[in-house]
Amino acid sequence: MRIRNLMIWIVCGLFSVNIATAQSKWSAAKAKEWYAKQGWLKGSNFQPSTAINQLEMFQPETFDTATINRELGWAENLGFNVMRVYLHHLLWTADKAGFKKRLDTYLTISSKHHIKTLFVFFDDCWNDTAWLGKQPEPKTGVHNSGWVRDPGTMIYTHPDTLKVLEAYVKDVLTTFKNDDRILLWDLYNEPGNNKQLGKSMPLLQKVFQWAGEIRPSQPISAGVWNDGSAFSELNRFQLENSDVITYHNYAYIDNHRHTIDTLRKYDRPLICTEYMARRNASLFQLILPLLKAENVGAINWGFVSGKTNTIYAWDTPMPDGKEPQLWFHDIYRKDGTPFSKDEEAFIKQLCK
Repeated sequence: MRIRNLMIWIVCGLFSVNIATAQSKWSAAKAKEWYAKQGWLKGSNFQPSTAINQLEMFQPETFDTATINRELGWAENLGFNVMRVYLHHLLWTADKAGFKKRLDTYLTISSKHHIKTLFVFFDDCWNDTAWLGKQPEPKTGVHNSGWVRDPGTMIYTHPDTLKVLEAYVKDVLTTFKNDDRILLWDLYNEPGNNKQLGKSMPLLQKVFQWAGEIRPSQPISAGVWNDGSAFSELNRFQLENSDVITYHNYAYIDNHRHTIDTLRKYDRPLICTEYMARRNASLFQLILPLLKAENVGAINWGFVSGKTNTIYAWDTPMPDGKEPQLWFHDIYRKDGTPFSKDEEAFIKQLCK
């Protein structure tokens, strides 16, 4: 009986999610009209160099507005007009009003530099355990050693987590749903990563339902990132329910071009929300001209080398902490000097 009731609940839950998202999803015409007003979108995933993760970025004790202002100034000088920024629900649970005030402060700084923001709610990448307070120091030479998932596997062990997440998403969306400093809401980064696969589907469906119930003026999306068969159901749901199509690609230009051609069939604007890994030949000099020619939004991973250690590759730690000759991600050092002056000049030429 318990199993039968569970199955009834799941079927009814899935049906209600599909109805909610279908009713609130933008038409292709509306998505194209919105995209045409934005101009070509170009920018980075942004984490200030003084923060190791989402929590350190927005906790009151470490909310470093001076660094944020300085580094976004470099982004403006490059010609960037959008940055992708991750949030974490623990910040909201600790201090709802204070967290939203800091988001407003961040948006004030970014808009001063003529940069819109793409906020990310949930994430299945890297470390499973997150906590408030002092965050860990970076592990020498290790890529993203302190990055944390949200919510991680606590959603399976703490029954009230889903209610908290719903309240969090709806409150933030309600507060900023008409804020034109926000470009787009990225509801879930890389669902299914860290071997979660289909376990991430219920939360993915729920966050689209919650966003549909609030229906912000900005578009909503969740980017496809893995074309493996194990992700086919996740990909289908993401693509069928996103107002605009977002995706990740860290591969060579031929592969990236194929991804664009494949996603064009959905007849919606395309924004690449993660690319650029030099070791993988996902280079600014190759990918950025392609994205500009195709009018695809271009948001690379990494801006200023800092506590996230993303100059090191995902799978190649350097225990001695020596700066690699070829950075994996990032454009600038903390002092504002670029990894490559030629690369910087190329980005400026294309983006300005």
